Amino acid sequence: MPEQWNNFFVMVGGGSAALVGLIFVAMSINHEIILRNATHKNRAINMLTGFSAIFMASGLALMGNQTPEMLGFAWLVLWLIATVIFVRGYVIAIRTGMSSVGLNAPRLAGGTLCYLAEVLSAVLLILGCGSGFYIAAVAIIVLFAFLISGAWLLMIGIYEDLGK
Repeated sequence: MPEQWNNFFVMVGGGSAALVGLIFVAMSINHEIILRNATHKNRAINMLTGFSAIFMASGLALMGNQTPEMLGFAWLVLWLIATVIFVRGYVIAIRTGMSSVGLNAPRLAGGTLCYLAEVLSAVLLILGCGSGFYIAAVAIIVLFAFLISGAWLLMIGIYEDLGK
């Protein structure tokens, strides 16, 4: 019963929208440093993409007159795009090696697993399995924490660059 999830999606959707705004403001203050450093630039893109994807997924979940299967299809498209952006950005950041703050295999694996769990939740909804909502909820919560830590790492990296 998707309507049981309304409060959850209102909460995470609103929280992610607020954090997108805060990150955007922080990025605009330090845009020159971010644009000069491939690690910072890709991390910023990943933070904005992740929080925006959570916001969009929440908005899609709150739309009326749709079946879980329809929601699953919309989520599948959304989370596949977000997954590609995340992995691509992380790989570019690692290859350029401009900032080593938080660039490691466990963070790449952890983030990728969060996104793939969202893809799995979408597939389960398409197949008519209500457990997709539970997997999506847990993955969103973990992804939220992952993105917040990524935003913190972005700020630490910028601070280190300011000191150089």
